[in-house]
Amino acid sequence: MSSSLLWAVDVYGKVYSLSTTRGRWERDEDTLLELKRVTAGQRCSWGIGCDHHVYLNIDPGEVPIRYREETYENQRWNPVDGFTDVLLPTDRWAWSDLTGVTAQPLHSFLLPSNSWEWEGDWYVDQVCAGGDPTETGGWEYAVDFPANFSREKKWNSCVCRRRWIRDRIYKARGSWTKIPLDHPKQPPLPLSDISCGGWEMSDEPGRYHFLWGVSQQGQVWFRSGILPLVPEGQCWEEVEAPREVAQISAGPGDLLWAVLWDGQLLVRTGICLDSPTGSSWVVVDSPPVKEGGTIHVAVGVSVVWAVTKDYKVWFRRGVNSHNPCGSGWISIGGEMMMVDVGLNDQVWGVGEDRGLYFRKGVTPSEPSGRGWIPVSAQWGHSKKMVQPSAGCGFGGQLTNASHGSVLTCEDSGDTELLLTTTPPRPQDNPKAFIPTSDSFISSLVADREPLRTPTPSPKKPPQGKDSEATPAPMCNVDLEAAQSPQGEASSLGRAGDVGPPTSVATYPLGLESLGLGEEDGPVWAWISGGGCDVDHTAQVTWLRPADPCSTALSITPVEPEASTARKAETTTSKEPVERSASVWVRKGSMRWWRDWKPYRWVDVGVALEQSTNVNDKRDAIFFIYFTQYDEKKYLHVFISDVTVLVPVLKENSHHAFAVYTSDSTKQRWPLILAAQTEKDMADWLSLLAGCCCEARGIRGTPSRQALWSVTSKGDVMVHEPSPCLEAPAHTLPCDMMFWLQVPGHLRCVESNSLGVVWGIGYDGTAWVYSGSGSAAGEEPPQGDRGILPTQTDGRTVYIFENQRWNPMTGYTDKLLPTDRFPWSDDNGFTECTKSTTHPPSPQWSWVTEWAVDFAFSGGTDKEGWQYAADFPVTFHGNKSLKDFVRRRRWVRKCKITLTAPWQEVPPIPLSDITVLPSLAQSSMEQVPVWGLSDKGDVLCRLGVTPQNPAGSSWLHVGTDQPFKSISIGGGHQVWAIARDRAVFYRGSVSASNPAGECWYHIPSPPKQSLRQLSVGRTSVYAVDENSNLWYRQGLTPSYPQGSAWELISNNVTKVSVGPLDQVSTMLFFCATFSGKLTYFLLQYQVWVIADWVPGCPSELSVPGAVCHRLGVGPMQPKGQSWDYGIGGGWEHISVRGNSTEALRANPALTGSTPRSPLPARPVLTGSTPRSPLPATPALTGSTPRSPLPARPVLTGSTPRSPLPATPALTGSTPRSPLPARPVPY
Repeated sequence: MSSSLLWAVDVYGKVYSLSTTRGRWERDEDTLLELKRVTAGQRCSWGIGCDHHVYLNIDPGEVPIRYREETYENQRWNPVDGFTDVLLPTDRWAWSDLTGVTAQPLHSFLLPSNSWEWEGDWYVDQVCAGGDPTETGGWEYAVDFPANFSREKKWNSCVCRRRWIRDRIYKARGSWTKIPLDHPKQPPLPLSDISCGGWEMSDEPGRYHFLWGVSQQGQVWFRSGILPLVPEGQCWEEVEAPREVAQISAGPGDLLWAVLWDGQLLVRTGICLDSPTGSSWVVVDSPPVKEGGTIHVAVGVSVVWAVTKDYKVWFRRGVNSHNPCGSGWISIGGEMMMVDVGLNDQVWGVGEDRGLYFRKGVTPSEPSGRGWIPVSAQWGHSKKMVQPSAGCGFGGQLTNASHGSVLTCEDSGDTELLLTTTPPRPQDNPKAFIPTSDSFISSLVADREPLRTPTPSPKKPPQGKDSEATPAPMCNVDLEAAQSPQGEASSLGRAGDVGPPTSVATYPLGLESLGLGEEDGPVWAWISGGGCDVDHTAQVTWLRPADPCSTALSITPVEPEASTARKAETTTSKEPVERSASVWVRKGSMRWWRDWKPYRWVDVGVALEQSTNVNDKRDAIFFIYFTQYDEKKYLHVFISDVTVLVPVLKENSHHAFAVYTSDSTKQRWPLILAAQTEKDMADWLSLLAGCCCEARGIRGTPSRQALWSVTSKGDVMVHEPSPCLEAPAHTLPCDMMFWLQVPGHLRCVESNSLGVVWGIGYDGTAWVYSGSGSAAGEEPPQGDRGILPTQTDGRTVYIFENQRWNPMTGYTDKLLPTDRFPWSDDNGFTECTKSTTHPPSPQWSWVTEWAVDFAFSGGTDKEGWQYAADFPVTFHGNKSLKDFVRRRRWVRKCKITLTAPWQEVPPIPLSDITVLPSLAQSSMEQVPVWGLSDKGDVLCRLGVTPQNPAGSSWLHVGTDQPFKSISIGGGHQVWAIARDRAVFYRGSVSASNPAGECWYHIPSPPKQSLRQLSVGRTSVYAVDENSNLWYRQGLTPSYPQGSAWELISNNVTKVSVGPLDQVSTMLFFCATFSGKLTYFLLQYQVWVIADWVPGCPSELSVPGAVCHRLGVGPMQPKGQSWDYGIGGGWEHISVRGNSTEALRANPALTGSTPRSPLPARPVLTGSTPRSPLPATPALTGSTPRSPLPARPVLTGSTPRSPLPATPALTGSTPRSPLPARPVPY
């Protein structure tokens, strides 16, 4: 590691440096030099002297700083004397600069300061402007001024010039030199603070600094003209400030903060290389303290630290060049007089005990660090380590200090730093009093409040033998009192007292003839680490105490008795140790889908910042930094506002995911980001999901009441419901529901409130949620990483080859301009070729090659072609004379393998699954689970319990034809739809007879064929082929078949009913509209997944939006208005496991009618609530249809159909059920 210096100033103004390679403090050679403050940067340091001058110290280097002065000698030709220095009045000066505007004779060049010396005399540059040497004494010729000069003299050359140069070299490297005053400009008033920075804004090899200063009158000044070859700069420029400034700090980048006299903070914005002084000031509130405000601020590359008047240390969150003001303050442990941010954002500080401290554990991912450790370096020629407050020559009685002093090596409380003091010796004589006129101490403490004097504990120290082992109380040094004779006399008077200790002890400070003695250490007042190259991996001897206890020397403070008693009490009660606040940051780069025109991907920087307060509560902010028209901007999302993180399929990006919040859901614009690789996307999703769970207190696996959902990509999502989700008066808006991703890949999921969760993959494989593993964002335990099961799923990808008949060549891929692509998807709108068609995501892999699909609906010929008259019409497998187009389907299979808490249930592939929706308080020996195989066979799973959700074996239930939809209700009633669209009810199903007795035919709605249904406790909903939603009337426990169908709505493709319905004043049902739209009724509420909602931009091509129907009740099942929720990529959702009842509303508080949580959407509802969809007259007629007459319920041993028997199915008597046969699993 190369050597770098840490600079510090003691209370006497003496300057010291500490090298990273030599562990010893070294005082500057100039013993008469006294500085107030020092600011260090790369390769140079600046300081303010007690004489109010600015001093500069440039680090020694091998390459000298050499500056070349130049001037031009100009002449004009005349017929008598030839070329002479007698020029025309309109010409330039005889000696001038390159432009000729400024006169520069040789004698006008002077050294800028005593730090420079000339390196030789003036000489003529023999190289012309073009780079070629001249043979005419360096002269260049031209027709006139100004023109292009050349070395050749021509007949029309009327003017000539040559360049004189002289070099000067900087000789004062490694020492402090005074910067001369500005002439002829007015120099600034005496400066009280100074700060340098900005060297990281330029990528050029020779970086230069920006120097800022604050005058004693509160004015802000900027030193312009600082360049690598001009380190001293040129002049001071005043920067207008809205109010008087007390202190300023510049970071290595473009950050600049200032402290006002009233404790408020200013931030300078618009700083760049083209505008180094910035554009405007922004006022930032100081940290929230009871008394006063900020007294000191320190800025780094992307961090800001502050010290308030109570000497507490604060860290600013979210600071970045895109967001220089940050987002909030975090309290950090320890009490400091001042802090400084050095290279690599490392933090140094001067404690209340006048010792130097270093912030341990500061890394790019944890910029707040983990604790304070003392700077333990040797002093002088002795081997004694200079510890905080060591060797300052104090005398007097030591007393208790404030509880906020630096007491531990780590704020987390893991290892405490035991700090001891050296008791005063009676023979020590007090040193002479320090004069205060023009000294640094007066200016140092003039603007600071006196140190706090906490009331001492009334408890007397124990006497006797044990009193010798009692540690001395902790002390504070009051420098203000040390300057007064009264303070000195008081200190001397109490030096030998034996009475109770006072709250604050004062000590006289002495100074020997040549400063501090060899065995003494300095009392620090200022530190600057801007030039000290130290990071968390650096091996620096004076920052590595071998033992935390061994680092406590001499005057370092000790724990007071109250702290010792509190520690003993804490140990006895085994309460957690109080921890300090911390900040953790994760940064990266992604692409962001810009949500304004032109819509495109933009490269952005992202940062996740998570803070932990002293109560171990965490909150996080997600930042996105981008540049628009050379202006730095940023977006931020509070993690507590995130509602879902879901991967999406986006054009030109396979690694995209959407971040939804309540506001983005209302605006129909999620935050879409794309990572560079699949692993990066998975890491960020896991990290963000973990922060979301911590912000909401979600831990472990999903509860039994969770709502399950599946996206169009197959990702499984869950939502933990709350009672307000079903509340009629204050319903939770669905755009505020938080969805958490669960590992796995499925097509659909069904659950119940007993914790039984089944799912079906795209390949038909049945899976059971095992509940093992960790939730999203949590690392699995060390012992469980190898036992998580592996889940696989398969998909089939289809593309179509299209051709048109040509009289010359027959069928060919040369199509009409209005036709579809030669290779396309099913609708022909998207071009899909074999080479450009990929698996759904990089996690998928091909398992087969492309092959012609002969098992296509409608039939094919021997080559797999289907024929039609034109695109698009109904295709058939036989060619005719009127068929001018044809197509065939190509198929290829892919597979995904991932680690997920799902257990496979082999060996029968399923097409549908249903679980009995039970109440949370119910108990049953076996949970009924019914399913349909991919061939349409009806299966009943035996042995399913909450402890064994996978069950033991399948029981085959006989049918005459294959089925396509099945559902079981809360009363063991099983309904099913056959593939020929006939509806059946399974009779006599019970816990003792899980397979039932026989099937009963139920008439379908008039002129309609049902395709899917779902059964609740006492309700049945069904969907027909025309997407109409039907409700079965007349269902009772004694008459489970019902009496008639009632039309509810249209444009519905799927329905699902939960464990509670209208009989028990809680109705759960779900229906999916055409285009992936799903309804859910919770406490007479409807939830939907919509293919498109009003206000959604056409650019959002991802279908599927969760919506909520308001105003649904037993007297108004159609509802009133829509509450739009989360959207984009939702395909399936189930609420059958949520049996959480809503809290009963107080009529006195809520009024007579329930209040809608969100206003009605005018696009859907208009000015007045309207019916969701009108009933179809062709189906219902002009008047409501009379239900079928009720049939008497038979109680005999043989069940009888309540409706007229269908001869084709049952004959004149109920049909005998087929014998059930077990199927081995």
